[in-house]
Amino acid sequence: MLNSLRITEIFLSLQGESRSVGFPTVFVRLTGCPLRCTYCDSAYAFNGGEMMAIDTILEEVAQSGVEHVCVTGGEPLAQKACLGLLQDLCDKGYTVSLETSGALDISEVDPRVIKVVDLKTPSSGEEPKNLYTNIEHLSENDQVKFVIANRLDYLWAKEVLQKQLRNTLAEILFSPSFEEIKPRQLADWIIQDKLAVRFQLQLHKLLWGDEPGR
Repeated sequence: MLNSLRITEIFLSLQGESRSVGFPTVFVRLTGCPLRCTYCDSAYAFNGGEMMAIDTILEEVAQSGVEHVCVTGGEPLAQKACLGLLQDLCDKGYTVSLETSGALDISEVDPRVIKVVDLKTPSSGEEPKNLYTNIEHLSENDQVKFVIANRLDYLWAKEVLQKQLRNTLAEILFSPSFEEIKPRQLADWIIQDKLAVRFQLQLHKLLWGDEPGR
């Protein structure tokens, strides 16, 4: 049913990353993902969840009383009805962001949505699934995120930045993989190479660790 989605949770928190970091945000976490990244922090969303009509989701979002909405997963775009939810949220005037793996086509996502595309690094184990044609559908409102776990990831991301993302208008984010690399190490590499990227820490991890619903 294209007017329903399988939902793991809907919760109010602070946006922990991306350009809107720190804003009170209601998160709509969809269930299911075709990827199995080694550093995944939301594996509990792979299965389960409950079917919810889009109208019901919109009602719960409205009850949060905030203007920022983040649709995340799992992998939100694995459910076709996600596109309709994103459009409805935009129609209601919310500032809407989508967190997607970058392995699925983003060309049909409402252009009003802020797309945060997570290109998978080698350490994720899912790097071959990156869909680089997505890059042509990114605007200055969108962001590309790299989760860096080690030096190999960093060098790979740097090469992608120079070859694949050289002409993109999207903002580039480099984030240290939680508890896999010291944030200062990644910061030092970025400074040394003078990369035109935004270094970011996952605010929600610093505040609440791996606690679900945060």
